[in-house]
Amino acid sequence: MVAELEMPFRRDIATVSAIAVVPTILDVVCRATTMRFAAVARVTEARWIACSVRDEIDFGLVPGGELKVETTICHEIRQSGEHVVIDHVDEDATFCRHPTPQMYGFQSYISMPIRRPSGEFFGTLCAIDPRAVKLNTPETIGMFKLFADLIGFHLDAQERLQTSEAALLDERQTGELREQFIAVLGHDLRNPLSSIHAGASLLTTQPLDIAGRRAVQLMQKSVRRMAGLIDNVLDFARGRLGGGLDLKRAPDPDIEAALDHVVAELQVAWPDRTIVCQFDLQEPVSCDTPRISQLLSNLVANALTHGATDAPVTVRAKCDDGVFELSVTNTGAPIPDPDRLFQPFLREGSKAGGLGLGLFIAAEIARAHEGTLEVRSDTDETCFTLKMPTTPS
Repeated sequence: MVAELEMPFRRDIATVSAIAVVPTILDVVCRATTMRFAAVARVTEARWIACSVRDEIDFGLVPGGELKVETTICHEIRQSGEHVVIDHVDEDATFCRHPTPQMYGFQSYISMPIRRPSGEFFGTLCAIDPRAVKLNTPETIGMFKLFADLIGFHLDAQERLQTSEAALLDERQTGELREQFIAVLGHDLRNPLSSIHAGASLLTTQPLDIAGRRAVQLMQKSVRRMAGLIDNVLDFARGRLGGGLDLKRAPDPDIEAALDHVVAELQVAWPDRTIVCQFDLQEPVSCDTPRISQLLSNLVANALTHGATDAPVTVRAKCDDGVFELSVTNTGAPIPDPDRLFQPFLREGSKAGGLGLGLFIAAEIARAHEGTLEVRSDTDETCFTLKMPTTPS
């Protein structure tokens, strides 16, 4: 009868069933020895489960069928690790009074341990017959050992294949989740935010009292902040879950204007702070200008947030010998562990309550431009520096 099996045993049966060569092995075993029953069995301390069977004597076992393990000789093989060969039970001094042959009605028996390449015991390749059959020869034992080793090898290969297929399925599911996640960020969140922005802009054209104007300004500031958070998370999703940041790199003969625009926007947002620019750009820079602007915005915003409030933030840009260099410097307390700054979601000491993605995305932008973003921080100043080739390799 077929036992009610737990998942590990059902998995073992499925693994053996997936090994195409096993039925052939059982067929060859029976033809070569003239025995009429052969099986591959999973044998544990508590269970004996048939995984594959060739039965010409109506023994009654099918894959999933179970024998009480303590009534089998395979149980003793699992304990000893040695094969057992019986030509004729009635004439065998060791097994003539053994209860197993009498219980199952066989006279000849051979069973070889099946081990995985790691040496782990799996079960046995065994054969029985009610007739006496000459089995104890080097050729027969060698054949069974070869087949048992072959099954053990295929068990390991099949399980590795199943693991790989599961990993591939998981990767596909992750890919689908990634696309859904990016779609939500890029569409489902942006659309209502655009509606809020449009409504706030409309309110600015209406006569409002001081409290009303203040509320609208707060709404607009919140919308800009939410849009920035969505952009950061979207970039993170593309960088970490997708194929990297989107870049449209092209020569920009007037990148200085783009950098000036970034600084001007931040100066409006931080009217009480001083931002000093020192630009020396004598040649075009091949880059994705919006991405470089995003990098600069993140660096300057970080400097304004964490730097000393009574000292300026300095932005420098220059081209020298085919290298574009952009740096942002501020004074203030040194960064205790600067190597961790470019990790995503790091918010140590944050005053702005952001997601901690700005510096991570800045580093990703630098990497996408074949460049580097480094930080130097001491008691005098903290300086972030982007270095990248002015033309792509």
